[in-house]
Amino acid sequence: MSPVMSLFASLVGQLADLLHPLCRTSATAAAIVLFTALVRLAVHPLSRAAARGQQARARLAPQPAELRGRHGGDPERLRRAVLELHAKEKVPPLAGCLPGLLQLPAFFLMYHLFSGSRIGGEANELLGHRLFAAGLGGRWADALGEGGVFGPAGLVYLALFGVVTVVAAFTFVRARRQFAAAGPAEPEQMPPGAGAMARVLPLMPFATLVTVAVVPLAAALYVVTSTTWSAVERVFLYRDTPGAGPPTTAG
Repeated sequence: MSPVMSLFASLVGQLADLLHPLCRTSATAAAIVLFTALVRLAVHPLSRAAARGQQARARLAPQPAELRGRHGGDPERLRRAVLELHAKEKVPPLAGCLPGLLQLPAFFLMYHLFSGSRIGGEANELLGHRLFAAGLGGRWADALGEGGVFGPAGLVYLALFGVVTVVAAFTFVRARRQFAAAGPAEPEQMPPGAGAMARVLPLMPFATLVTVAVVPLAAALYVVTSTTWSAVERVFLYRDTPGAGPPTTAG
């Protein structure tokens, strides 16, 4: 893991050097935002594939009613028929999960890079870098200890909490409208537990607040940037698909 962390630290440092003329003392924080954007650009094709899958499900919505007429007395056979229909039409069952799953390694790299005191046997100089008054290796608890909620470091976190709250509220309202427009899904179209997930998912963006509070500030910047990107991306990818696209979670 150490060579990987050293390579990753070098990448963040190079991005910071590139941005230093514009961002000065916050160049490393800007580099983290830029790195997050590059990761999201890399997984964007998968997000587009997930959107196409949701649109295909919406297009196929009338067909399960026909299958129900043929297999209404056998729920298991009906469920298999729906799955076969999706396979025939090349509707990927897990496409919506892949963009989030593929971002996890980048998030954990950022988390560990700004959590360890040493990298490759040398002192981790990145821990001394800051976003305004808040250290990138510090947490909200550290900011509270330095000056309280409204101290210089605390205000940085208040700004991040504000961004997360606005994005989460926007995502929540949009998700509720989409679910309402789509109407209730037929049971055979939903995998086990999907009903409960549909009720919980609109609330998931608010969990980002907890993440921002407990991880190092550098990782929090990654989460906030990625979550904001997801909210904007889904507006464009799902604008023609009522009810498609569950709300994004943190990261």
